[in-house]
Amino acid sequence: MLAAFFGGYALASALAVFLAAVLPAARAEAVLAGMQWSFALHALAAVWAFSPVSPGKVWLGIALPALLLAAGALVLGR
Repeated sequence: MLAAFFGGYALASALAVFLAAVLPAARAEAVLAGMQWSFALHALAAVWAFSPVSPGKVWLGIALPALLLAAGALVLGR
């Protein structure tokens, strides 16, 4: 349950920030697109967190992409 809520939120917010930094559109449009994609990703992460997969794999599958996206956003945002 915690992976669905907190992990999904971390993954979704990392995606939103990453897409806002990467997309070649106006700043407001890139932020809006990142937010829209983040809602879909959060829903997918929550569904996956309640699937019959081990909790360790769920946390790894959510935390690793979140860290990579956050690091990419940090590097590209500068």
